[in-house]
Amino acid sequence: MEIERKFLLKKIPDQLDAYDRHELEQGYISTSPVIRIRRKDDNFILTVKSVGLLSHEEFELPLNSDEYATLLKKVSGNVITKTRYIIPAENDLIIELDVFHGIFEGFVMAEVEFPSEEEAKRYNPPSYFGKEVTYDPAFYNASLSEMSHQSVISFILNVTHNSD
Repeated sequence: MEIERKFLLKKIPDQLDAYDRHELEQGYISTSPVIRIRRKDDNFILTVKSVGLLSHEEFELPLNSDEYATLLKKVSGNVITKTRYIIPAENDLIIELDVFHGIFEGFVMAEVEFPSEEEAKRYNPPSYFGKEVTYDPAFYNASLSEMSHQSVISFILNVTHNSD
């Protein structure tokens, strides 16, 4: 079970480069059900997710680079690239701060995963977090992968001017 909340940012934390990070590339073979492939640095993963916003089931299967390359040809829509910064937070939580690249350049979002829905609901985000978008499907990567080029431009303009 994956339980997470998503937030836009008012500002990017200072000294972001001091944190561990991963380079991600991901594409969607299907968005309903969600079937995603991801390259995380030099690792390759196939993920299947159940329906859900705050929480959902998630199953992962490792791939090798050849399998990933083959499946990448099956991806429809936008391939998403981003740098994910791993920021330790209070109560042993981790903030995953995603800085998007490519067609989504300028978009930044943070996710926090929780051990329970109760803890997720009690979470008090840091002051640099802005608007919560957990319950807005438009901010899920599967939705981003389906956007047209014009929709991406409008999305980026809207998000960068309304992140509070």
